[in-house]
Amino acid sequence: MTIERVFSGVQPTGNLHLGNYLGAIVNFVKLQDTHNCIYCVVDMHAITVWQDPAELTRNIREVTAAFIAAGIDPKKHIVFNQSQVSAHAELAWVFNCVARLGWLNRMTQFKEKAGKDRENASVGLYAYPNLMAADILVYRATHVPVGEDQKQHLELARDIAQKFNNDFSESIGAHGFNDKFFPQPEPLITGPATRVMSLRDGTKKMSKSDPSDYSRINLTDDADGIAQKIRKAKTDPEPLPSEEKGLETRPEADNLVGIYAALAGKAKTDVLRDFGGGQFSGFKSALVDLAVDKLGPIGAEMKKLTQDPAYVDSVLTDGASRANVIASETMNAVKDIVGFIRAK
Repeated sequence: MTIERVFSGVQPTGNLHLGNYLGAIVNFVKLQDTHNCIYCVVDMHAITVWQDPAELTRNIREVTAAFIAAGIDPKKHIVFNQSQVSAHAELAWVFNCVARLGWLNRMTQFKEKAGKDRENASVGLYAYPNLMAADILVYRATHVPVGEDQKQHLELARDIAQKFNNDFSESIGAHGFNDKFFPQPEPLITGPATRVMSLRDGTKKMSKSDPSDYSRINLTDDADGIAQKIRKAKTDPEPLPSEEKGLETRPEADNLVGIYAALAGKAKTDVLRDFGGGQFSGFKSALVDLAVDKLGPIGAEMKKLTQDPAYVDSVLTDGASRANVIASETMNAVKDIVGFIRAK
């Protein structure tokens, strides 16, 4: 029987910011009320490009701290880091042999990340969509919260699941499994995606790689830092519009209104009803108060947690132990289906 289960992962690449929080973590917290959730710090994905080992360790703990500080309950749900559950890598190899080169050649994210010097990119960067499929399917997850940039990878996971089920249909039946051994994971749409843009350029996505720290609000910023960045955020000379249509040609205004709406849990229309016709100075003051109120406690709790690495590591170890129970069951079944001999 298929249990409805959510899986999602976050790469430990450092400097978690407002975009990560509003784009993913807020939804992770909400999903706890309606689904069985598995949240993974995908450290194996991180090393598809070179990482400083000491920094990677810190970043794994920082993402875990952000999960907990934002409200994810690691006792009710599973929080772990990918490399502690070996079934991810085992199933990824099986999927390397199921997926077709043509499928991977169509992956646009590899082309973007590898740039012009593709011959010098790691094999891991090329093949990591197969690992992503394994991440999801090793738990036979039914739902995955995804942004626009990950939809193609979820489609690949669905293709791999279908091809595995077709290729091994006789063996799946012979071992007493449902012919749809791997489910077709569905994208989980949790409302309008919050796409947070740079505070210095409303046409560019908020990013940790931007050289200007004033382009983003880091989750670890204190109240003064948050206030300063919002007040210095780029705007235009016109008052805020009263209707959403008025934001279409004003990317910086649209971004700040969107941030306010997401933090307040409101629609942009409601925000403009309250602030339309007013100057940015008054709106920014209100946004500062809201952002400090919402993000300040998260940043403070993250700092507290990262100062207690033993506790953070214990959360990851406990989560990995519980994840391994589910993943091992899937992996043992896959070995039987494929025809491997395993210890019993």
